[in-house]
Amino acid sequence: MSSITATKTKTDELTHRLITEIEKGLYAPGSKLRSVRDAAKKESVGINTVLEAYNRLSARGYLEARPGSGFYIRSGPSTWTQAPAPHVSAAIDVVSLLREQLEQHYEVRVGDGRPPASWIEDSEIGRQLRRSRADERDDMGHGYGTPWGYQPLRETIARLLAERGIQSDSRQILLTQGANHALDLIIRHLLSPGEKVLVDSPGYYPLFGKLKLAKVDMLGVPRLEDGPDLSVLHELLKTERPRLFFTQSLAHNPTGNSISLSKAHKLLQMTAEHGCLVVEDDPFADLHPPTAPRLAALDQLERVIYVSSFSKTLSAGLRVGYVAGAAHLISDLCDLKMLTMVSTSDYVERVVFEMVSAGHYRRHVQKLKNRLQELHPAAVKSLRRAGATVRSSDPGGYYIWLELPKDVDELALIENAAAAGIFLAPGSVFYPTRTAHLPALRINVAYASDPKFLRFIEKALR
Repeated sequence: MSSITATKTKTDELTHRLITEIEKGLYAPGSKLRSVRDAAKKESVGINTVLEAYNRLSARGYLEARPGSGFYIRSGPSTWTQAPAPHVSAAIDVVSLLREQLEQHYEVRVGDGRPPASWIEDSEIGRQLRRSRADERDDMGHGYGTPWGYQPLRETIARLLAERGIQSDSRQILLTQGANHALDLIIRHLLSPGEKVLVDSPGYYPLFGKLKLAKVDMLGVPRLEDGPDLSVLHELLKTERPRLFFTQSLAHNPTGNSISLSKAHKLLQMTAEHGCLVVEDDPFADLHPPTAPRLAALDQLERVIYVSSFSKTLSAGLRVGYVAGAAHLISDLCDLKMLTMVSTSDYVERVVFEMVSAGHYRRHVQKLKNRLQELHPAAVKSLRRAGATVRSSDPGGYYIWLELPKDVDELALIENAAAAGIFLAPGSVFYPTRTAHLPALRINVAYASDPKFLRFIEKALR
């Protein structure tokens, strides 16, 4: 990304020096800084210069502002860099499928990207969420909170990442409003119009919309049953010099498959050799064993930016996700988060923390795993019995990729299904460009064995 060199102001210099002193341990946690007036006199600068510097340090998590008392040292990020202004371009509408997913008029939601609401509402998590709403305290939900996100939840996430073999601390974790928000911040910060990126093909379609919005050129890497096609990846890395590769390693959306360990190692070697960073989106992280092959675990967040969320496993309505990476990058993303939306919901983050720390979330996830392990093989069997060609997929996710015969009109099939009250997700939406591809459908495991849908697809495939 192009950089802009500017003369440092007195505020910049004071801010940077204070950060250096804090990180060297010259101030004890909890200690009070000089008052704004005293500091201005000592530094021979204006009061507004000191106040702005203190406010910047507060925004980055180094200081805590206590009204009527002053500014106090608290734990914060290890490095600070100025976030560059991102280029914002005109929007391109590629959200038709997303819009349909949010509509409620379909009887059978085979193409949905989420688990049924009843899986959450009827669970222990649902009961706890209702209790949280009923017991809402006066001290929650009325302030912005830190832009980094609720500190206890970030510390908890660091422990969850450690279980997955990803070593980090809370200064390398930024809470976001779901995984899509994290992806948006990464795109805004690291990419400029005209730059090239690699994406899974088929892949996560909301990401494609964000990249088009940023006027970034997408190059598709075919997704095979054990991960990306490394021969195509290698050729694109050599000839196109892309800045980033966006991929989903586990329970890939939309195919449902997972990367092999050997392929994960080779992928990291290739991207490192050609200076390409990797963004690994892991929305179903808690549904997979800690030892599952993750790029972030192999790389330890040096060249991999790791994105995950509680939305797919806890509740889409809570919208809590996170991005983990090198400390300097996460600090920059926090600045950009403040610029674009100030902060995420401290109240919602506290609710998620309570669900996780009390053990409710872990028990809920185990039940969800059991449910998927039971439904997945039955769904595959039902679809194949109906005459469908089904790719192998990971039972730790929600999706099955159903390949249709070449002569099937995908659009007509979708329209006929909608007329029958069945929502289907067309395969064409999951490709970065609308070039020729085999017709296909993304199937949600939860609805795959629905009798009405099976009768419909069996008739369509005759």
